[in-house]
Amino acid sequence: MPKQKTHKGAAKRFKISGTGKVLRGHSETSHILTKKTTKRKRNLRHTTTVSPAFEKTIKAMLHK
Repeated sequence: MPKQKTHKGAAKRFKISGTGKVLRGHSETSHILTKKTTKRKRNLRHTTTVSPAFEKTIKAMLHK
């Protein structure tokens, strides 16, 4: 049986932390930024964890 391929769309969007959690970036950071406050834009820069409901699916896509 051939090896399973990595889902390249998921590989570009998610990464696995050292403790095994799935990390993601925030949305709404690419355009229409003038109406968003500086504080809001600054907080959107940081990564956050994925919901536990999706963790198993994403790890399967990344083979981790």
